Amino acid sequence: MPVTRRRRSARATVSVTVLATVSAALAVALSAGPAGADETTPPDQGLQLTVSGSGNTWMRGVRLNCPDTQSRHPHATAACNALTWARGDMDALPGEPRNCTKEYDPVTVTATGSWRGGPVNWHKEYANACMMDSATGPVFRF
Repeated sequence: MPVTRRRRSARATVSVTVLATVSAALAVALSAGPAGADETTPPDQGLQLTVSGSGNTWMRGVRLNCPDTQSRHPHATAACNALTWARGDMDALPGEPRNCTKEYDPVTVTATGSWRGGPVNWHKEYANACMMDSATGPVFRF
């Protein structure tokens, strides 16, 4: 029995509809992450740490990831331990208190990026490099 144009058109429409539905379902299934995955948490990018001299006359910086598998920071283990102790709060770093001269040669330190999934955007000025090192310990020692 010959199939009319109307029947062919109806079959094609049904086939296209079914194909579109299956494709959409597959796309959703493939794009979903594992069960319980938090899609709103950005990957931890680590911290970009910088130290600059008075009036930005000089600047140096390093990226710190904890654990530091690429050895970018010269005192990475100690810096990560200090940040863990302070729970990522740069103002709460344990530092390594010592006596410093009263020389005024300001340095500015910054930390931007993320620590354990939380954003960090911090900067502070110290009267000199000794006071900065005393307050921040190994974190800005690079």
